[in-house]
Amino acid sequence: MTVITKQPVNPTAHLTPEDIEAIGVELDAIRQSVLDDRGASDAAYIRRVVDVQRKLELGSRAVLLASVFPPAWVAGTVGLSIAKILENMEIGHNVMHGQWDWMRDPKIHSTTWEWDNASTAEGWKHSHNEIHHTYTNIVGKDNDLGYGIMRVDEDQRWIPMYLAQPLWNFINACFFEYGIAAYDLELGKNLSIPKEKRSETFKKNAANTLRKIRKQATKDYVVNPALALPTGSFLPTLAANFTANLVRNVWSHSVIMCGHFPEGVETFEKKSIPENETRGEWYLRQMLGSANISGSKAMHLMTGNLSHQIEHHLFPDLPSNRYAEVAPQVKALFDKYELNYHEASLPAQVYSAWHKVVRLSLPNGFLETTTVKNAPEQLKTLWAMTTKGPKVRRAAQARLTQQARRKQMTQAA
Repeated sequence: MTVITKQPVNPTAHLTPEDIEAIGVELDAIRQSVLDDRGASDAAYIRRVVDVQRKLELGSRAVLLASVFPPAWVAGTVGLSIAKILENMEIGHNVMHGQWDWMRDPKIHSTTWEWDNASTAEGWKHSHNEIHHTYTNIVGKDNDLGYGIMRVDEDQRWIPMYLAQPLWNFINACFFEYGIAAYDLELGKNLSIPKEKRSETFKKNAANTLRKIRKQATKDYVVNPALALPTGSFLPTLAANFTANLVRNVWSHSVIMCGHFPEGVETFEKKSIPENETRGEWYLRQMLGSANISGSKAMHLMTGNLSHQIEHHLFPDLPSNRYAEVAPQVKALFDKYELNYHEASLPAQVYSAWHKVVRLSLPNGFLETTTVKNAPEQLKTLWAMTTKGPKVRRAAQARLTQQARRKQMTQAA
């Protein structure tokens, strides 16, 4: 999906400046209605989720003490996987957004929570709360778009290294917590700077992250397996912890990809964003730059209610259990102003996001113009673009773009 300003039809062209500010006023009213209504039932909800998560984790780890027996290994691993997902998604992510700070409970507060993850809370809050939520889907500003390792827009110049981005994305999914830790540190940018010139802030943050990783690894891969030594379950417990972390990582990555990367989610140019972006303009960008996942209450819980990604991006500080309540009001606002409320099932959103990853790993127009009949010729073109210089790539890209346009015109006719 090209940035919104370069599309043949701008989905916001029909909106006047007054419409955009009216959207902001209406969304502010929705937000305020929830703020005014927060209370005991909300507090009870998050305390109940925290209690269930902790008991589930403790119980699963207890079962894994006998994980030398396959039924115990399966039960303990499933339970631990769910516990880790709940802790990261519905609890940690939302607590660190400050959604529960109004309770003034020091045990469930954004300033004190440290989650079960390789990334430090402080590093994550800076990169996610301050950067991502401020510059949502602005190419070159929001590094959540591709995490700085993928091509995320047709206007980004294609180079051969992008052919590997489906593999990078898969590896990133499997070890997502470490990818996020590196992303929070802006590791690639900082490691490119000579060691003696790196900032003290980076050195301090890197040291904190390494300490956090050691702590996590010690807990999951040393202490808990060691407790299972008397039953001969050291290796099964070690494998269970690795599996639970893998499941949590792949699930978290999938949910986040579904919220930001499916086909049809809009991206924006830096230069198209006004220097003094109004509240209405910011809201509009969140509306178009996010996508929801439809599903059951259990699925919403397991996604940390990020299945309501649109509502989360509009109201990141509202309690997550209230997103389902405001979603119909938000959708009605989309309908009123003739905007696309992007929602689909989990399988559909995962497929769409991965399709986009694969499509953008290839030169523009390659997938659209490739058929079974012309596949050998197309692969020869791709090989030439991969192995030869920029001049050949530019010429081949021009041909592919022209072929894609002709195909679109034929289909339209």
